[in-house]
Amino acid sequence: MTRKVFAGLITGLLITGFAFLGGGVANAHSAAIASTPENGAKIDAAPARVSVTFNEDLQASYPSMTVTGPDGNLWSKGQPLVEGPSVSIEVGELGPVGEYTIAYRVTSADGHPVSGTRKFELTKAGNGTPGPKADSSAKAGGSDGGGVPLWVFIVGAVVLFGGGLAFALFGGKGKRRK
Repeated sequence: MTRKVFAGLITGLLITGFAFLGGGVANAHSAAIASTPENGAKIDAAPARVSVTFNEDLQASYPSMTVTGPDGNLWSKGQPLVEGPSVSIEVGELGPVGEYTIAYRVTSADGHPVSGTRKFELTKAGNGTPGPKADSSAKAGGSDGGGVPLWVFIVGAVVLFGGGLAFALFGGKGKRRK
């Protein structure tokens, strides 16, 4: 009986190990690969629109994008537009010199939200008119996240596999008492 249990456990561990090795690297969400202006760029005049481009097409549902200036005001105008792998928003002429933050939140192709920020610096003051002060509810920035972490699924699979193995080895073989 001990030999059967040992063989079953070794087989289970080998199958689990090969499953992890053969699975490869999974790419769970979209990732930002470029922006206009580029992240960290120094510019002397604003483009008509700022944009962020991702490694795959985005879903058009519920995009959010803002541009916040060094004065704490919103400089983005209108609603964000999703076109394939890019999301953009109109900005027009900017105002004070300093660092501007592009904050975004989009829905990746697999349905998970992806958010983040990109920054650029305006080196020459513009004559643009700012929007209202940005507050935490207006900002879309943050870290890439959302969804359940992968480790939760791995732990669940190991527990289910172990439980199934234990039941198969011990579940139906108990001695019945009279």
